[in-house]
Amino acid sequence: MDLLWSGPMTKSEAIALDQVQSRIFVLRGHRVLLDTDLAAFYGVPTKSLNRALNRNANRFPEDFCFQLTNEEFTNLKYQIGTSSLGHGGRRKLPFAFTEHGALMAATVLNSPHAVLMSIVVVRAFFALRRMILDHKALASKLAEMDTRIGAHDEQLVEIIEAIRRLTTPDGLIHGRKIGFNPGNQ
Repeated sequence: MDLLWSGPMTKSEAIALDQVQSRIFVLRGHRVLLDTDLAAFYGVPTKSLNRALNRNANRFPEDFCFQLTNEEFTNLKYQIGTSSLGHGGRRKLPFAFTEHGALMAATVLNSPHAVLMSIVVVRAFFALRRMILDHKALASKLAEMDTRIGAHDEQLVEIIEAIRRLTTPDGLIHGRKIGFNPGNQ
């Protein structure tokens, strides 16, 4: 039984789920939410989220949360249109929260809204994981079909070639010509 999907979602939960999914990026091989997005989902200022992170640093190992490098932030900035550092935008590099880090952030923030939204965040990560697994299964089936069809293609080519040899007027079978020959009446 799937505990994360145990009941029907409300319309607002479904909208929130779509919003969370659209803000998940892959960085350093992890699916992550940036601190600004996670703070917005949890209904707190980014500054408050980052303060809670700093106060509880021992709860956020590298696989839960990490700070982006300048290069990662620059690449991401071009993808999502974030303002640059020092030009009226962020003054510090953003933090990226993995699924586990997002849950831990909800526990250190300890607000009712953060707890409710953490469920939506977990569902978003779970849905993406399920989509990836479905995609891998589909890719595997396609590869299997390609292998099977590849073998059939060779057999079909041989059959078509045999039919062509049989239908050519000069085709000889067992030393005799086949087909109707009007000259031999």
